[in-house]
Amino acid sequence: MQAPSTRPLSRFSGSVLAGGLLALVLALPAQALEPQSLDYPLTSPDYELPLDELRSFAEVYERIKQAYVHEVDDKTLLENAIRGMLSGLDPHSGYLEPEAFKELRESTQGEFGGLGIEIGIEQGYIKVISPIDDTPASKAGIQPQDLIIRINDTSTRDLSIDQAIELMRGEPGTTLRLTIQRESAGQPFEVELTRDLIRTVSVRQQLLEKDYGYLRISQFQNRSAEETLKGLEELKASNEGHLKGLILDLRNNPGGVLQAAAEVTDIFLDGGLIVYTQGRLPDTDMRFEARAGDALEGIPLVVLINSGSASASEIVAGALQDHRRGLIMGTASFGKGSVQTVLPLYNDRALKMTTALYYTPQGRSIQAEGIQPDIEVINARITPIEESRRTRERDLQGHLESGQEEPERQQTARLTSPDDYPVNEALNLLKGLNIFGERK
Repeated sequence: MQAPSTRPLSRFSGSVLAGGLLALVLALPAQALEPQSLDYPLTSPDYELPLDELRSFAEVYERIKQAYVHEVDDKTLLENAIRGMLSGLDPHSGYLEPEAFKELRESTQGEFGGLGIEIGIEQGYIKVISPIDDTPASKAGIQPQDLIIRINDTSTRDLSIDQAIELMRGEPGTTLRLTIQRESAGQPFEVELTRDLIRTVSVRQQLLEKDYGYLRISQFQNRSAEETLKGLEELKASNEGHLKGLILDLRNNPGGVLQAAAEVTDIFLDGGLIVYTQGRLPDTDMRFEARAGDALEGIPLVVLINSGSASASEIVAGALQDHRRGLIMGTASFGKGSVQTVLPLYNDRALKMTTALYYTPQGRSIQAEGIQPDIEVINARITPIEESRRTRERDLQGHLESGQEEPERQQTARLTSPDDYPVNEALNLLKGLNIFGERK
């Protein structure tokens, strides 16, 4: 049996893609986005054709051709048959027609037209995994777990992901209506959105207060690792060249480029296994190893996740958790641990097919389980209780001054809102870890 291939991390050369990005692809080799020859046989000498089933197929095909109320051409029937073979396997396998294949390639580069919304399927309807930051979907208030029950006048009942994407894609500036069923809202409601050209910036950072940084990765793109290193340098530069703690926010991160996710993980690890995949074919078995050198030099790290954290973001969280490099805080992640490979066909079409599962360094499969946080923090709103007005020393007439300058308070816009409960809890935890470390 062929040994699994090990992927050394060349930090800025993406070669494998991981989930989300509208089609919820978890892992697909970038080289597979161009036509290639398969290095395994399409048939086996021991394989026997299921003749009875093929006869049934031929009979159904002929009856549709003869008796269906409208005439159907051979191409349509055969493409429907191919589509049915793949969609019947699992929610993430599918048949990509030329437009869908083109959109998939565009989306992995971080620029595509549409709404900026990551979707899956639940109970026969289209489910929102997460909106992408600063897109029409996020600006319209679309939330993770929302069910899209209609797109314009089309019901999404039993609609495939590819069909839903086709309906939601369109020219920038055009509008469409989504009918949303939200658990907290009771009755369905409509949202009108204007399509836009989606150019996503995957990494943003900010110094929350002295010594403590915040870095958010909204999805994993080819340059995410490079942007992460740049963001860390900017955080350090704004805090006299060092940090005492970092919050890495992967909430509502639907995935993206697997190589980039591994490279981001490598930034925080000082060596060791990041992730490995296993499938039926030898070339689906891969290992990603981190190189020596932790860019943060071991300072405390808290990773925020929630139910919208899927695929590649689960790889990062799982690896950091297994290596005990960071504390995972929030709620359980989405749980998509299957690997899809895109196999281009000769006619600008492609098969997107589940070929493997991925595993964390300690051998955990995340499929349908997700990453469980070390510290569960459910999103909540903080309502401060006003303290009754009492006289203090500074209120007394003629009080003595301290003789010290009043510290200048920085007034900067935060990437997170002041009442973002998980971020505040993560910040408090980082401070506690530093205090504990200083007193040991």
